[in-house]
This record gives sequence, structure tokens and C-alpha cells, in this order.
Amino acid sequence: MKLFLKGERCYTTKCAIERRNTPPGMHGGRRMRRKVSDYGRQLREKQKVRRIYGVYERQFRRYFRQALKTKGLTGDTLLQLLERRLDNVVYRIGFADSRAQARQLVNHGHILVNGRKVDIASYSVKKDDVIQVSDRARKLTYFKQLLESGESRTPPKWLSVDRAALSARVVDLPARDDIEIPINEQLIVEYYSR
Repeated sequence: MKLFLKGERCYTTKCAIERRNTPPGMHGGRRMRRKVSDYGRQLREKQKVRRIYGVYERQFRRYFRQALKTKGLTGDTLLQLLERRLDNVVYRIGFADSRAQARQLVNHGHILVNGRKVDIASYSVKKDDVIQVSDRARKLTYFKQLLESGESRTPPKWLSVDRAALSARVVDLPARDDIEIPINEQLIVEYYSR
């Protein structure tokens, strides 16, 4: 499945899924597909979500435990926690082409939350937080080109973006409908409930 981990490259013919749609390895094309067990489907779904958001297993387990303690549906809460990560918000705003690039922008201190520098990619944004690019980073050619290009990804409903000011505001917390990635969160809940 195409996870769009490489940013703009995933939209071109250079995408690995487009070029080679077989499993890697010498015998990838000849491999017979066996019926996947329930455990296998649950594991695949968990690994897919982990790779999409770029989270390690220990972090992901911590997010699941936190979602389990929170009121509401565990799967929806888990996805909400992952969506609220600062690196994901920077990607969703359109300041980066991929979540990995967004994580690097955050780690290098180019992103401010409520006027304060935050260099922790896993920082969880809250309602009414203002995310903006630092004054020092605005002078970088990357952000100058971002302003000049004018092209932008449509942000989700829970974020309002001001591209001219290179800032965004968290209007509301993300809902399950705002996440357009095809994820079956129930399989993840079943995986951890074994």
C-alpha cells in the first residue's frame, strides 16, 4: 500500500510502488500468497500506522495506553493523539512535503508554538495553539520558496492556515472524519487487547 512517506516523489512515476509492485527480494515475484491470519492483519495495520506517523514501537504503545485511559473510543482517541503530534501538524499545514521533513524542521528549532520555540516532534498541540515559523527560519531559502510557490495542500478542518504569515491555528481537536488515511483502528485495538 502506498503510504506517501517520500513526499512529492509518491505522486510521480519514481514511486517504488508504481515501479515495482512485488515484494522485495530475489523471489518476490514468484512468492505465493497465503491467507493472512487475524494476528497478521492486526500486526500489518499497527505497523502501517506506525510507519505513516514515524513513531517507534515504545512510543506507539505509550500512545495506546494513553488512549485506553481516556474516555471515548480507544481507536479514535489513538488516532487523535497521533494527529496532534507537532511534526504531523506541520506536515498537515503544508510547511513540509513529508512527516520526516516536518520532524526535521521541528527538531532544528524552526517552528514556534504560541511564540515559544518547540524542538520536540512529539509535542502534542492543544486547541487554540498557534504554530508558526520562527523569524530566523523565514530567511531560509526553503521557506522563501514555500511562500513564492503559492501552491498549498488543503489543511484539515481542525486547522486554519495563514500562508502569507507562515502560521496556523488549531481551531478544534481532530475528529475521526478528518483523517483521510485508510486505517482500521479496530484492528490495532484488537492487537493490543490480545
